[in-house]
Amino acid sequence: MIVQLRSELSRYLRTETFGGALLLIAAAAAVLWVNSAWGASYDTMTGTHLDIPALHLELTLADWTKDGLLAIFFFVAGLELKRELVVGELADPKRATLPIVAALGGVLMPALIAIGIGWGVEGMDRGWAVPVATDIAFALAVLALTGSRIPAGARVFLLSLAVVDDLIAIILIAVLFTTTLKMLWLLIAILCCAVWSLGQWKRIGTPFLYVPLALLAWYSLHEAGIHPTLAGVALGLLTRVRPDPDEDEHCVPAAKLEHFFQPISAALCVPLFALFASGVKLDTEVFSELFTNRISLAIIVGLLAGKTLGIFGFAWLAVRLGIAQRPDDLDYRDMFALSVLGAIGFTVSLLVAELALADVGDGSAVELAKAAVLLTSLAASLAGSALLLRRGRAHQARRDERALQGQQ
Repeated sequence: MIVQLRSELSRYLRTETFGGALLLIAAAAAVLWVNSAWGASYDTMTGTHLDIPALHLELTLADWTKDGLLAIFFFVAGLELKRELVVGELADPKRATLPIVAALGGVLMPALIAIGIGWGVEGMDRGWAVPVATDIAFALAVLALTGSRIPAGARVFLLSLAVVDDLIAIILIAVLFTTTLKMLWLLIAILCCAVWSLGQWKRIGTPFLYVPLALLAWYSLHEAGIHPTLAGVALGLLTRVRPDPDEDEHCVPAAKLEHFFQPISAALCVPLFALFASGVKLDTEVFSELFTNRISLAIIVGLLAGKTLGIFGFAWLAVRLGIAQRPDDLDYRDMFALSVLGAIGFTVSLLVAELALADVGDGSAVELAKAAVLLTSLAASLAGSALLLRRGRAHQARRDERALQGQQ
């Protein structure tokens, strides 16, 4: 009985609905907390230092969630991307073209819009990257809640483009936010990745090899001056996903690791990051600047209009030019609804805002950027939900009509 309960709990922790709901609860709790009479305690909590002097790690609790816990989130994303590239939707070039092109559009359009609106504003030399990423957990949670009646191909399309989208965002983080590079530590991180890959090739399964390697890779990138969450992506991409001839597909390392870490990421890492990153003071000053400040406008328009038009426009163009094929069960209106969900930025957008704007002015720029991300992600989730519900009713009506014709 206990084993069965554990199995059911573990299964529920892996659902997009649960992860997205917990993400929203944590973000809402942060906003309510920081704007309550106990707001000072929130600032105290996020600014509390948890240092390890022997390792020269002087990080606040907020830094640990941003640099540490998100490494697990990115590790799961790396595993998911590796699976999609090797045995999933992205393994077939014909099926992969559409989400890849859509993801490229969903990065280029927001970036161009943000650069155009924020040109010359302090911090926008890197802040243009804030609206380029789609939040996988949040977007899939909204799809699971409101898009259950649209074809299954919708989840495949959204998941594939979000994974590619996040990969591009991760590359941007590595390029834009590496200011000083210590080559010795970078070489140690590369060596850790090489040993990890060798262990996978030799079919070594003991955690006594991989756990120290992961920790050392993370620490080495931190000391090298590169954002340490990239260690998670790198190790995820180096994990074996293809089963051996005598091996069950659920027993390969990537499947087992994703099975273990995905609930931890969904139930702990991402919600805690949201709790520490979403505490934005929503006073009259913030609201007065939200639609007049060029930084917040660049993010709002970049996310809501740029992501939607970029994803849908590039996907439509790819199909019209014959370089990609639209899934048989999805029409353009379904794809437009999914493109609106692509405007949900959240996790990676909040991370980029922290990295790009934390040192701009008196710190108000990053708070304004966070408010813009939160507002736009909420608007995109509501608009996308309305469109998905409408499309779901249309698909259900078609299924009912076919069933009636079959009975006759």
